[in-house]
Amino acid sequence: MRTFRVTELGKRPALTDMQPLPIDPGQARVDIRACGLNFADLLMTKGSYQDTPDVPFSLGMEPAGIVTELGPDTDGPAAGTRVVVFSGKDGLADEGVFPADRCLPLPDNMSFEDAAAFQIAYGTSHVALDYKARLQPGETLLVLGAAGGVGLTAVEIGKVMGARVIACARGADKLEICKRAGADHVIDSTAEDIREAVKALGGADVVYDAVGGEQGEAAFRATKPDGRFLFIGFASGNMPNLKPNHMLVKNITTIGLYWGGYLKFKPEVLTDSLRQLLDWYAQGKINPHVSHTLPLEQAEDALELLRSRKSTGKVVVTMGPNS
Repeated sequence: MRTFRVTELGKRPALTDMQPLPIDPGQARVDIRACGLNFADLLMTKGSYQDTPDVPFSLGMEPAGIVTELGPDTDGPAAGTRVVVFSGKDGLADEGVFPADRCLPLPDNMSFEDAAAFQIAYGTSHVALDYKARLQPGETLLVLGAAGGVGLTAVEIGKVMGARVIACARGADKLEICKRAGADHVIDSTAEDIREAVKALGGADVVYDAVGGEQGEAAFRATKPDGRFLFIGFASGNMPNLKPNHMLVKNITTIGLYWGGYLKFKPEVLTDSLRQLLDWYAQGKINPHVSHTLPLEQAEDALELLRSRKSTGKVVVTMGPNS
């Protein structure tokens, strides 16, 4: 089988051939049809992601496909079931062997491409906004990096939850995508003062920061008293320098979120969230935005789209028929 494999940290992965993996009790073999890419995949190639596997390993954290086999004495989706998997790795391959309890059956109306674009991005935003920040109808949500893989889902979910959404992104084309996702107001981070623009709109009750750096600092200064500031990621390469005395005076709560971390100590948070999200998808309330779909042979080009920030929403790699 083909797999897009990291053999040395700091060097670019390559498409290689390897023998299919054996299957053990508790596992399911999946014929992979599509896999979503994440910024974490880029970090893994350098060894700078918090959950980078030991080398060698294959990239791809969220494959979707068809179960072809269950391990001995294993309960799980039967062979032939269409599933999505939060695998953490090994999704950029023709097939994979994963824990059976991580294989989640898909709604009948969900394509493999949508499934591969769904789990981490929507899961991160839903757990952040609902479970962590307790976003309420009528509150104002500011999303930084709003045209990116997770940011765009925060715009959508914020609207489903009844918030007024301010989307901050780079350039007119990306802002237009944010508007189509439901943003009530947009801010061009390349041309506008984020702090002043948000304050002119009344400030933010909740800030969703997937960017960090100067944008995060500006957003913090536009957060209302008793607001909540969510640390989602640092796509700028820098963490925002937030002042604890300002948090104290304004009664601002700062909240960190690592979505995958809940698998280790409170997996029901993710399970409950994904059930809600799949129900919203089935009802047509949320719709994954995939800006680029490339075949496995072009996996390096797909990563470059993330590296160069030329994508919006999600980049998905496909391995077979998407049905």
